[in-house]
Amino acid sequence: MLVALADALDASAADLLPVAAMETHLPDARLEGELSRTTYQLRLFAEVLAEGYLGATIDTSDPHMTPMPQPDLRRMLVPIGPVLVFAASNFPFAFSVAGGDTASALAAGCPVVLKAHPGHPRLSALTGEVVAEALTAAGAPRGTFAVITGLDNGRTALLDARIRAAAFTGSLSAGRSLFDLAMSRETPIPFYGELGSPNPVFVTPSASERRAAEIADGYLNSFTLGVGQFCTKPGLLFLPSGSSVLERLAEMVRAAPNGEMLNDRLRHAYLRALSDLSAVPGVRTVVHADSGGEGAVGATLLAATVPGLLADPHAMLSECFGPASIVVEYENVEQILAAADAFAGSLTATIHGEPDESGLVEELLARMRDRAGRIIWNGWPTGVAVTWAMHHGGPYPATTASLHTSVGATALQRFLRPVAYQALPQELLPRALRDRNDLRIPRRVNGHITTADVPAET
Repeated sequence: MLVALADALDASAADLLPVAAMETHLPDARLEGELSRTTYQLRLFAEVLAEGYLGATIDTSDPHMTPMPQPDLRRMLVPIGPVLVFAASNFPFAFSVAGGDTASALAAGCPVVLKAHPGHPRLSALTGEVVAEALTAAGAPRGTFAVITGLDNGRTALLDARIRAAAFTGSLSAGRSLFDLAMSRETPIPFYGELGSPNPVFVTPSASERRAAEIADGYLNSFTLGVGQFCTKPGLLFLPSGSSVLERLAEMVRAAPNGEMLNDRLRHAYLRALSDLSAVPGVRTVVHADSGGEGAVGATLLAATVPGLLADPHAMLSECFGPASIVVEYENVEQILAAADAFAGSLTATIHGEPDESGLVEELLARMRDRAGRIIWNGWPTGVAVTWAMHHGGPYPATTASLHTSVGATALQRFLRPVAYQALPQELLPRALRDRNDLRIPRRVNGHITTADVPAET
């Protein structure tokens, strides 16, 4: 079903892409790449299933175990049940109707109710038709997938007793409201929300001195990518006081082209957030580009110091969704470490350092390991690879469940739950847990990974 869905989306590209471009103002190349990413992750989950992702574990009985005999125990993962997915606005394919949350829930064996995002309604309806038709043609049971619209319908669905888990990508305020609603149910359910992230970048003194132009160029490209509408957009750049990176970066920001945001609602929200951030005591505007036409905004660069940040960390460390960023200057090692300690949860943290600064780098790594889901060395956080090792998550408020990722092969773990069977006869066990491993999946039998049958002598 997953492969059939990927094929159907690829075959529908000529119908989907023009609608996406019209509703989101995103360039054709970006949308084409995003659709390819969407179908790639569907096929990746198909490969995961082909390898056997049931976590099948068998501990055969041991009557001689002390202090009491061990019973036969067999454990596996089962689908959690129907999942409600709230589509995101900033990725109309990869985090929307057929995006990663939908793909991972379907891969886990869960039906999906998709609450469409109002930012691209026609695309959502059209994509929903492609998904439903492809799944039906591939033999999916009736009710495997459906699209709903409207805020009230989304809240009603979240409270429906048949919904067993929910996934959300969006703002902190909306995500926290839905999380609280999910917790208020008579039977609370897992709510996997991605809510907002500051994604700090720390530049050490030696890196600032040796790679000023490279860092300035890379940072500009990262925080303005997609008009700053990436969840991994770096929001704060920590530089040693007097660093030439700031001057170079300011020159580049002044020359950067304006861009259209996804919709007027996001543009107005961004301008309000930027106004509030600019008014925080201790924050100064280095570069502020005026809007260049209806829906267009320019990049803005703000500056502050570590003492200013520490005076009001809540205001300065909140996500500003759009093409704005703050340069925070520090005077010494104590200040940069104090700034690192001020962060709550973040999807990413980036360190630009040099080999001769291992002590400072290790201190930053230790702090950000406890605060971020992905740590980048001498690179940039924008761009999230769809792989087995990727972790796209982080402590609150980056997400509501830091144990899990919403991107990559292990994202389907969110929609599986373990069940253990004790002393059941073979004919009543799930097929994956019987002595004969006719599925040929990897299983842990008495502590050892194997694809063989359970040994007869046990």
